[in-house]
Amino acid sequence: MKNSVSLFFPLGVSVSLWLFSAVVRGDAFDVLPEMLEDGPKIEMMHRWLMRQAEAALDRRTAEYEKVKTRDDLAGYQQRMRRFFGKQLGGFPERTPLRATTTGKLKRDGYTVEKIIYESLPKHFVTALLYLPEGSAPFPGVIVPCGHSANGKAAEFYQRACILLAKHGIAAFCYDPTGQGERLQILTDDGRPLGSTLEHTLIGISCIPLGTNTARYHMWDGIRALDYLTGRLEIDAGRLGCAGNSGGGTLTSYLMAWDERIACAAPSCYITSMRALLERQGPQDAEQNIHGQLAEGLTHAEYILMRAPKPTLICTATRDMFPIAGSWDTFREAKRFYGRMGYWDRVNLVETDQPHGYTVQLREATVRWMRRWLMHIDEPVFEEEFPVLTDAEAQCSPDGQVMKILGAKSVFDFNAEWDARLAKQREKLRKKLSRDELLKRIRELTGLRPLDELPKCEVRETSVTERNGYELRKLLLMHEAGITLPAVALVPKERKGPVVLYVDGQGKHDALADEGELDRLARSGTMCVAIDLRGTGELYNPNLKSLGGNLPKEWRDWFLAYMLDKSYVGLWAEDVLVTGRWLRGYEAGAKPNLLRVVGVGQAGPAVLHAAAVESDLFARVDLRGSLTSWSDVVRTRGAPQQLLNLVHGALAVYDLPDLVELLGPVKLNVIEPRGALGEAIKAE
Repeated sequence: MKNSVSLFFPLGVSVSLWLFSAVVRGDAFDVLPEMLEDGPKIEMMHRWLMRQAEAALDRRTAEYEKVKTRDDLAGYQQRMRRFFGKQLGGFPERTPLRATTTGKLKRDGYTVEKIIYESLPKHFVTALLYLPEGSAPFPGVIVPCGHSANGKAAEFYQRACILLAKHGIAAFCYDPTGQGERLQILTDDGRPLGSTLEHTLIGISCIPLGTNTARYHMWDGIRALDYLTGRLEIDAGRLGCAGNSGGGTLTSYLMAWDERIACAAPSCYITSMRALLERQGPQDAEQNIHGQLAEGLTHAEYILMRAPKPTLICTATRDMFPIAGSWDTFREAKRFYGRMGYWDRVNLVETDQPHGYTVQLREATVRWMRRWLMHIDEPVFEEEFPVLTDAEAQCSPDGQVMKILGAKSVFDFNAEWDARLAKQREKLRKKLSRDELLKRIRELTGLRPLDELPKCEVRETSVTERNGYELRKLLLMHEAGITLPAVALVPKERKGPVVLYVDGQGKHDALADEGELDRLARSGTMCVAIDLRGTGELYNPNLKSLGGNLPKEWRDWFLAYMLDKSYVGLWAEDVLVTGRWLRGYEAGAKPNLLRVVGVGQAGPAVLHAAAVESDLFARVDLRGSLTSWSDVVRTRGAPQQLLNLVHGALAVYDLPDLVELLGPVKLNVIEPRGALGEAIKAE
């Protein structure tokens, strides 16, 4: 069953998004019981990923404990910084900020300036600069926003900035993409998609390029620091960063990366990765760095990378970011700072409140900034004062920067990036041999050679007679913790190649009476249909989507992403080990000829499997499958393609390039699909 959801994009274009997530139907074709020894079958994929995550975190802890000397500390910091920058895809060259002041508001003890600057050419950032009264130059603090719909105009961010200004510190608060005046996707009805969803839609466009939403968010912050250092009223040697929630994420990233940040106070974000994954799981796109778990980059590393610069961890007892994990990370940071001789430069404040930039955390932040940027250490108390309305805080003429003539969105820059990579891929195809290209593909997807994959252990659970053939239920086990359910249709008299059938929605529909496989088996074709890990009867319908648009598996996908694993690679391995076993299943003197059919979400994985092991399959059929990652990059919102993505793939190959690697294998493409699930004409 396919459900259609409409999103409305600029220029009045309405496009239907086909949702490919599997629908579980408990029926005669289920193979596994609902409950397995280690838990529900629908949670199998999550349990497997969590075991991988726990093992990775154990390795990271062991590495942390090896850091003892100053040289160890320096080496640890350098390694993490190199990895962090590489995973973000690097940063662009600085271009003129072209900052303009669109208004000034005089208030009691401070002035608010409305600023628009260009972090990239024609990529407009709206911001408010709160300047104290008194003798300049002042210390300056940038305040990245969390996931507030109105961005910098949110009351709690205004209050934090006003409190800073009233205590002698300039504050510069800017809208992130997807919030306030910086929506990157303008809908026909004017309503925002929601910041977490838009951030992740941007992420979907970024991932095939080898970058992340965080790169754009961080670059806005880096250029915000550039702007402050260019103001005569600001002391460039006394800069800080303080943000809450998603702004706490950005504060953590920026304080780890930009050495100009002398003092930092991330709020309602820092916890431990172990606690976060056990309770919440991955968050939206910018909060998940590719391969970070595999490399040992956790929340603690954002503090450790900047040691021994002053850092205050602001926490809330009843936060969704687990408080116990915050204390674990604080202890690790305290030990690290202590080894450097600066125990006093890292601290934690906890308020008995839920998630939010509460008054206690705002006061603690301002006190911390005054202590290290002004050498004044005394209590700070917030009094009642008026804040701006959304209209008063507006910087752009029409309230949205994408309405400014010539404005460029993140998607525009990603399209330009993709065009550069297309030229790079063309050169690579001429330069690399087939084997060299296959090696690169394996590295990107995590797809191991067939001879390195474990053998598939197969158990038959039942056999029934049906429509002139045997219907056999099978369990396929090739990796610890993963058991794939399969159904074989074995005619009494066989003819033609054996069909391996892989549908991203699961095997059930094709097995039904008059279904595709039932008809093939009646005609004498032996067929085996499998459910890939996390699909079909292994799909968990109880998971929650993000904004109602992302596939429900989005958290598990990002967990795999942080482990440096791709669903495409994992699913392709499922196909390969099944295909290798199937060549000998019920075979005569010669191995079975195999025809593999990939449907919908399974298509890219099947294409990868056939391309890297072209000797295994005689024919490949793809139906309703995505045709190009480049199309995903250039599309303003393709949520259902998340599971199909491979980080950084477009630097080496796109899906059409795999076709050339199939060699003599016959490929049949049926009903190809674009990034929004729309039918496209095959060339």
